[in-house]
Amino acid sequence: MNDFWENASPLYKRVVLLGMALLGIGLILNITANLAHVMWLLYGSMAMIGLGLVTHLVGLGIRTRDARRRLRAQKPPKTR
Repeated sequence: MNDFWENASPLYKRVVLLGMALLGIGLILNITANLAHVMWLLYGSMAMIGLGLVTHLVGLGIRTRDARRRLRAQKPPKTR
């Protein structure tokens, strides 16, 4: 059975993986900053988490665009 990841565009895969990586790095930096009480690292990690969330949302937009294109390609043109 085909799942979405197999049929996803390479751009979508790259953007989603980048977003997840940024979120993961941001979370690790956030935990480290809280344990070490380093404020500048805490603010940087929050920015990293925000960037990861925005990147992930861009990936969702790309997925929606790809799905619409796929549906448009399957539908026959309307006749009047």
